[in-house]
Amino acid sequence: MAAAPFLLRAGRTPLLVSMPHVGTHIPDDIAADLTDHALGVPDTDWHVDLLYDFLDDLGASVIAAIHSRYVVDLNRAPDGTDLYPGRDTTELCPTTSFDRRPLYRDGRRPDGAAIAHRVGLYWEPYHARLAAELERLKATHGVALLWDAHSIASVVPRFFEGRLTDLNIGTNGGASCDPSLARRVMEVAKAAEGFSTVLDGRFRGGYITRHYGCPDALVHAVQLEQSQRTYMDEAPPFTFRDDLAAAVRPVLRAMLDAVLGWAGRHG
Repeated sequence: MAAAPFLLRAGRTPLLVSMPHVGTHIPDDIAADLTDHALGVPDTDWHVDLLYDFLDDLGASVIAAIHSRYVVDLNRAPDGTDLYPGRDTTELCPTTSFDRRPLYRDGRRPDGAAIAHRVGLYWEPYHARLAAELERLKATHGVALLWDAHSIASVVPRFFEGRLTDLNIGTNGGASCDPSLARRVMEVAKAAEGFSTVLDGRFRGGYITRHYGCPDALVHAVQLEQSQRTYMDEAPPFTFRDDLAAAVRPVLRAMLDAVLGWAGRHG
């Protein structure tokens, strides 16, 4: 039996933290088609698992991808529906990097059958397990809390002008979680000295936040897209910076403490 394309740790509280873009593995058959630039997987959500090293202390469940987003993007709809109509974005199986460089060698882009194969092999198992864990949490605690953890380089002209806000909180315009939960998270973020924050700005939440967040069904989802300048070197080799992480990690923990505290009062 093939190994699951994700890592899962089941926790003891209603919180599930998803890390769909932390993976770096590329299977050999796909790697053979990629450019040298792509093989460096520069658009990874680098070190997000290390940054959130306190999750076991919170009793959170964690699901993290093993494979690179270049294999298949777990935060895109399986039919390739555009998350941000009218704005530039990358595909379900990306063909260009965030700096618009080609990811595939000439004539080697995946066709429809190859994309469908990847969806079945990597995308569907991740989402099936994510959905099952949310159901387990809801059955156990009466409510499920989903935190979709992401990071991105602070300057990506393809997607936004200038330098990105440090902490980008997304709730799909308020549809993916109770408004009082979003307000509580924002209060914590705004109170953190030295970090800028925005709610439902450029990053409103990807497929995971939009698909699973359903307050009426007692599942509340929040995405955090974090500027990588807050915890790492953004140039290769993308080194994790303990000195930077020491400042922002308590903010992340305080936000998740607030999420759990909210559930204790409203769950």
